[in-house]
Amino acid sequence: MSDGTRMPFYGWYGDDFTGATDTLATLSMRGVRSFLFLAPPSERHLSEAGELDAIGIAGSARAMAPAGMEKALAPAGRFFGKCGVRVLHYKCCSTFDSALNIGNIATAMKVLRGFVRQKQALILGGQPSLARYCAFGNLFAAAGSGGTVHRLDRHPTMSRHPSTPMTEADLRRHLQALGAGEVGLVAWPMLDGGGIPTASEPNILFDALTEDHIAAIGRELNRRAREGSFLVVGASSVAEAVFYDRPIGPARFAARNHGPVLAVAGSLSPLTRMQVEAATSFIRIQADAARFVGEDTYREKLATRICLALREERNVLLSTAPDDPASISGADVRLAETTGRFVDRLLAEVPARRLIAAGGDTSSHLVQNLGLWGLAYGGQISPGVAISAGRSDNPDRDGMTLMLKGGQMGSVDLFDRFAA
Repeated sequence: MSDGTRMPFYGWYGDDFTGATDTLATLSMRGVRSFLFLAPPSERHLSEAGELDAIGIAGSARAMAPAGMEKALAPAGRFFGKCGVRVLHYKCCSTFDSALNIGNIATAMKVLRGFVRQKQALILGGQPSLARYCAFGNLFAAAGSGGTVHRLDRHPTMSRHPSTPMTEADLRRHLQALGAGEVGLVAWPMLDGGGIPTASEPNILFDALTEDHIAAIGRELNRRAREGSFLVVGASSVAEAVFYDRPIGPARFAARNHGPVLAVAGSLSPLTRMQVEAATSFIRIQADAARFVGEDTYREKLATRICLALREERNVLLSTAPDDPASISGADVRLAETTGRFVDRLLAEVPARRLIAAGGDTSSHLVQNLGLWGLAYGGQISPGVAISAGRSDNPDRDGMTLMLKGGQMGSVDLFDRFAA
């Protein structure tokens, strides 16, 4: 940070772009001056973002092997250390899905712990505002917006996730199996009792069942911040906790751009499939995933069809998710990478200013291919789904409106509401 500039108090690294923008929205709705970069920024871009209370970096660690995570997270950690943030938040999915060889949360903890003063890492297990509940260390999550709450190892989607299936609901066991070491627990009755005991374990997990629990955890996080910087792992409930005493503004979204919408759905979740089927204001195109990844001529035919529709001011929704995730090898990563390059090619030909990406990996790879350097808050359209304004040195893409959503987030009519 430049001399004379106030240091941000809060820093977050999002392990995918959908989660990173959700934290941006959580902070911004509380009046916290926040901005999300796509990499450690240059001094010029940092200056353009203005004075900040919270500063974020959106990444794709969730889809990386441990070696790739270390390579991506170390520069981010150094940047946050240079900024002087007191709270360093590793923003993972609210369902904590992670595996030894992909998106390993323990790897992230090991790397980022080296850039904070306090070596005890904290973990916030639940996010009641999104129907994510942690009780006695076990995580429960709703299946879709307003859906039935399941223990995570019995969740109809997360227990069968194609890359990181969650077969263990106890987050202590889950994180220990990933290599995090011993994990202590502050169970919810302790939070209700008003006293949080001192613990010696290298990692401490906090239950969270209610907004009162989030506030109690927030008081503890702020107390620790006065003693020096520390690492905390969790969903956007970490931001809710740290700024628990800030009033929440209205979740408004006003369209700043007009013209056709290009939507890409790469998520395999049942909710995203329902949203795609409900999108009546779009031309819906179902891609053959294997051909989309492997055949140049197939992609060119799709591009011709999509560009023609966009030129005619028609909204287009391209679904790249395979019916069977095992139908192509490495479905998530290869599809996401191909999709990112494909969308960049489309927008180079028809510079649409409104874009939707559904799915964490899809969103991350798509945005990384657009030549953006940052994302500003543009509103919230549904719980857990933020609208962002892209920042780019390319005038055709600077200020474009993006909705990046996780597979399990948003109302069924979300796509049509964005396009309206």
